[in-house]
Amino acid sequence: MPRPRPHHDRDAGGPADVLAAKAALREEVWAAMSAAHVARFPGAAGRIPNFTGAEAAAERLRALPEWQAARTLKANPDSAQLPVRQRALEDGKTVYMAVPRLAANEPFFALDPDHLSESPRKAASISGAARSARQVALAELPEVDLVVMGSVAVSEDGARMGKGGGFADLEFALATAAGLIGPHTVSVTTVHEIQVQPIGTIPLTDHDVPVDLIVTPERVIDCRPLHGPGKPARIRWEDLTDEKIAAIPLLSARRPARS
Repeated sequence: MPRPRPHHDRDAGGPADVLAAKAALREEVWAAMSAAHVARFPGAAGRIPNFTGAEAAAERLRALPEWQAARTLKANPDSAQLPVRQRALEDGKTVYMAVPRLAANEPFFALDPDHLSESPRKAASISGAARSARQVALAELPEVDLVVMGSVAVSEDGARMGKGGGFADLEFALATAAGLIGPHTVSVTTVHEIQVQPIGTIPLTDHDVPVDLIVTPERVIDCRPLHGPGKPARIRWEDLTDEKIAAIPLLSARRPARS
């Protein structure tokens, strides 16, 4: 029996026309990946799609100087980036992986490559991290060298689109505000070529975080000359619903008082 398709659009904030355009593009990308048979189980729709060639993309990322210089990564928990997290642990890097939907008082798994109870491959999964890692609060994270983000689609100027919940952008804004992400932190996503879109295709809201590097199984795209310096560094409370804030302890604790 197929797994139910998750829905995240209700979590998103921003102008209605932009959200509608994003939703339509997600459907196009998910359908294209399914038609090309490059989406792995349990399918593309409703998710950061796991894709054929994810391991090759991780190896291509592994060869970059930005990867080799990084000692600490913050990574999304999706299956598409599991090979990236695995290789980070194999290369002796510390990985901080977000708890799905940030739904915990201590919303990050801290994976120390020197203290794993199982192999890097198993420890890098969500279930493995729950066994091998300790959960930590945002205040316990050190400065991050590399941010790994999952994507549904990304354009060649670095504009990125997730599955609609805005969690990657929230994590980035929270970590930036805490001083854990600075101007020299590199952000990267690994995707299938079908997920790469022409410049100007992805509509953006003010809280959307661009990526610096796009890595596919076939190539690396350096977006930094196109999107320029600077990334969102604050939480846009006006774009968050009361339900979303209540569901994420990290936000509930920081919510400004209503005037």
